[in-house]
Amino acid sequence: MLRAFELTKVFGGLPVLQRVSLEFRPGEVHALMGENGAGKSTLMKMLAGLYQPDGGIIEWRGQQVRFGSPQDALAQGIAMVHQELMPIPDLNVAENLLLGMEPVNALGWVDRAALHQQAQAWLRSLDTELDTTLPMRRLSVAQMQVVEIAKALARQADVILMDEPTAALSDHEVAALFKAIGTLRARGVAVVYTTHKMDEVFRLADRISVLRDGQLVCTQAASEFSPDSLITHMVGRELAQVFPPVVTQPGETILEVQGLTRAHAYRDISFTLRRGEVLGLAGLMGAGRTEVVSALFGLAPADSGQIRLRGQPTRITCPADALAAGFGMVTEDRKGSGIIPAMSVEHNLTLAALEQFSPGSVLDRSAEAAATRSATADFAIKASSPQQAIRELSGGNQQKVLLARALLHRPDILILDEPTRGIDIGAKAEIYALIGRLSAQGTAVLLVSSELPEILALTHRILVLRQGELSAELNPRQTNQEEILRHAMPQ
Repeated sequence: MLRAFELTKVFGGLPVLQRVSLEFRPGEVHALMGENGAGKSTLMKMLAGLYQPDGGIIEWRGQQVRFGSPQDALAQGIAMVHQELMPIPDLNVAENLLLGMEPVNALGWVDRAALHQQAQAWLRSLDTELDTTLPMRRLSVAQMQVVEIAKALARQADVILMDEPTAALSDHEVAALFKAIGTLRARGVAVVYTTHKMDEVFRLADRISVLRDGQLVCTQAASEFSPDSLITHMVGRELAQVFPPVVTQPGETILEVQGLTRAHAYRDISFTLRRGEVLGLAGLMGAGRTEVVSALFGLAPADSGQIRLRGQPTRITCPADALAAGFGMVTEDRKGSGIIPAMSVEHNLTLAALEQFSPGSVLDRSAEAAATRSATADFAIKASSPQQAIRELSGGNQQKVLLARALLHRPDILILDEPTRGIDIGAKAEIYALIGRLSAQGTAVLLVSSELPEILALTHRILVLRQGELSAELNPRQTNQEEILRHAMPQ
């Protein structure tokens, strides 16, 4: 149905895709696997008309085509669910979901009642109920992801490209998506699927293609791979151990949170955090995890409650207060509140620590460049140069830049909100090892993750949130995923 022949793409002089040839068949789920920066998203964006190839051709139903825009690809029947969310914030859910497909009445005006009815029907196909009159800016990242998936389904395309579609979804929403993919497969739709979650690949895929460093390594039936062999093909090496052992003993208390409350978000949240401790925050979508850590970093301060740092009451009203108090944070929404897309890798990396490079009132460019080179090497960030626009990097490399930025001013407390979302298995192992090193150095880490194996393997304690309230404190060595979910499920 769809064929790529020797597709090539170059960004900033750096080849990100080199003569890749693949074919995609009706009624098949074809998984694209590889580390961050391997070229998966770039390939999909060329097939969807967002990027034009620098070399090679695309064939659609046996005919050579050139998609000059996403609209060209949509007109042929190719839709895409993007890894980086692209909502129109001030339009409502229904207007975003059916953009360009709005039902009209006899006079040619948009039929608002039908618009919302159709939008609700597509959301229900994913077992989701949302107020379709809400502006997109009021939705969580997970809810926006559901709307993006529903939008692609509403196109009723012959090929649907799904780039990390479950990165922000709850287990319930993932199950609904898998059911929808089964329906698409039965209808003869070709699904091209990228993910870093191994269980999803082996549950869904008919065939798997592996990309590494912009080149095609192999294409085989999913049944011909094992998880270990797939990882080896992806990273070019065996990963001896993904999760490092938790060996550090936490020290004295550095953070005390008492009675933190914000209307309609969370209530009476109290906990402590010690030096060198990795404290996990678990819970379902909407439980209040992100809202709590956002309050600690001053992104959305609490209505009431107290924060004590090193035994002293501390008022944090904005991120500048948090940085001055010794906090660092990597937010869950990399595109919305993390990177500044038009700025360079260097300027994104050093943005929160400019005082380090500013003796007097003058920015020391050489010191800034040296810090960038060091961080780029330490975090293995793949970029053509420090001056490359960060929007041109893969999602995983953008995440590494944000991690490097958070650590540049050496925080005492590091908040990591879904730090491995959209990250490949090799990069995950690097981040897990980094968390272990930070803990050993005495940095306190507050880890929010929807990946329960991460929470269980990396933390000293686990706090479970349910509907905005703390429902349990668990010892990760004496619990399991089922018990965490029991405490997380609404009563």
